[in-house]
Amino acid sequence: MYRSHNCGELNSSHINTEVTLAGWVQKSRDKGFMNWVDLRDRYGITQLIFDESRSDKAVFEKAKTLGREFVIQIKGTVIEREAKNKNIPTGDIEILVTELNILNEAITPPFTIEDETDGGEDIRMKYRYLDIRRNPVKNSLLFRHKVAMEVRKYLSDLDFCEIETPYLIKSTPEGARDFVVPSRMNEGQFYALPQSPQTFKQLLMVGGMDKYFQIVKCFRDEDLRADRQPEFTQIDCEMAFVEQEDILNVFEGLTRHLLLELKGIEVEKFPRITYDYAIKTYGNDKPDIRFEMKFGELNAVAQHKEFPVFNSAELVVGIAAPGCASNTRKEIDALIDWVKRPQVGASGMVYVKCEANGSYKSSVDKFYDQEDLSNWAKATNAKTGDMIFVLSGPADKTRSALSALRMELATRLGLRNPAVFAPLWVVDFPLLEFDEESGRYHAMHHPFTSPKPEDMALLETDPGKVRANAYDMVLNGNEIGGGSIRIHDKATQALMFKYLGFTDEEARNQFGFLMDAFQYGAPPHGGLAFGLDRLVAILGGQETIRDFIAFPKNNSGRDVMIDAPSVIDEKQLNELHIQLKG
Repeated sequence: MYRSHNCGELNSSHINTEVTLAGWVQKSRDKGFMNWVDLRDRYGITQLIFDESRSDKAVFEKAKTLGREFVIQIKGTVIEREAKNKNIPTGDIEILVTELNILNEAITPPFTIEDETDGGEDIRMKYRYLDIRRNPVKNSLLFRHKVAMEVRKYLSDLDFCEIETPYLIKSTPEGARDFVVPSRMNEGQFYALPQSPQTFKQLLMVGGMDKYFQIVKCFRDEDLRADRQPEFTQIDCEMAFVEQEDILNVFEGLTRHLLLELKGIEVEKFPRITYDYAIKTYGNDKPDIRFEMKFGELNAVAQHKEFPVFNSAELVVGIAAPGCASNTRKEIDALIDWVKRPQVGASGMVYVKCEANGSYKSSVDKFYDQEDLSNWAKATNAKTGDMIFVLSGPADKTRSALSALRMELATRLGLRNPAVFAPLWVVDFPLLEFDEESGRYHAMHHPFTSPKPEDMALLETDPGKVRANAYDMVLNGNEIGGGSIRIHDKATQALMFKYLGFTDEEARNQFGFLMDAFQYGAPPHGGLAFGLDRLVAILGGQETIRDFIAFPKNNSGRDVMIDAPSVIDEKQLNELHIQLKG
């Protein structure tokens, strides 16, 4: 056998034990008559000692040839370490080596295999298999495994059944571009990789499986960012004979279970807010509630006071930043420049300092007296020592800009503690949203989302006001999961397709298989999908998902390690009946 123990388990109870270890050389320290080598594997580090006076001469000399990342096997005796290292579990012992086998030599790696490495992200992505040897990446992958195992255990204990669904499917409109796969056997036709298993999990409910889940790869050909990859993983779930409350209870329970088992944190029942409240209070539908800074609408107390900028605005709205009244003019000007960036889009910003003596000092003192500014403080819940920041303009654009400012201020003020977890549900989403470019309504979630029964009449008169039986789970300002109660009858589904602008023929071509299935007794059903990558990253206290994915893509959607995507040769193109445009 290559090893009797791993490099993380030996301690003082093993002293005088003969052991066999295998792993990589982390580093070596040659003192002439004594040579120490740190041996590393997935489980930890064990110090080896080669002693000129106690070791075989050939073994002692061979140890001097070891380089970083050599793969070796040793045999030896566990002895007490003179200079103990309390920072590692094996720090009380070392191995006096009696036999050394070099299993594989290694060239010098392009960056140091250390927790704090000298390698930039690009070089580490190219040599990802080396990066995985570092503790931060290795531990992230192990943490992801623990999350997945806890999910499987929790759902299986509730009688959910894990069922695989196909990867080669029919292209359907779900909001993002599909990745398509040409079919060699069916000339001129293509599969698509699934953006989600949506229709299949509904068909499983029609099939009577009752409770389904799957930890599944999904694919979307869209622009990338730190928390988005072209291929990502969902915890996908569906249940039959349920209402919204049943689903919220199950998956709130799952999230509480994960927080308790993995982080040792107990969370009470999650707060619930409506989509409209989230937008008006936080400026977005995934609010971070680890801190306050709720929006205060100021139209009633800021307009009609001779200040034309506010008087002409659809919305005047502000937030109170705690403890910021001491900010210098330079700091305030820097924030004004920040909100005027194209990414945020504000045209300017007004501020009010809430002074220690109870007075207010504002950039618009010319137009507003102390009583006016006191009313602003009440509306934004500002306290002594706070600073009120106010934006104005078109409602949607202004709320979006103030939401971005809220998050930026929270980051600067240290209010986004990754060790604090603040989950909530956002419910009552709009069923439809109007797209100016196409001039028609689109499903905010997907075409299979059920409208609220009490809003069905509005589909004819005011479709934008119809609420959906849809819900999102938000954790620390990130949407980690979302779902809905589905439409389960053919007539309602046909009506939904109509309002989404599908002709009968288009609906039939795209989703005929699902509508046919509904004719054979579809139960009421609904579900939810968590984004596993994002959930794991947040639970792991990180902003980016890449370190929690074994082999991620870069911002251009490339795998720089294997150099993909890549061209394929003319023979393959001909077999697929594909001709590239010149």
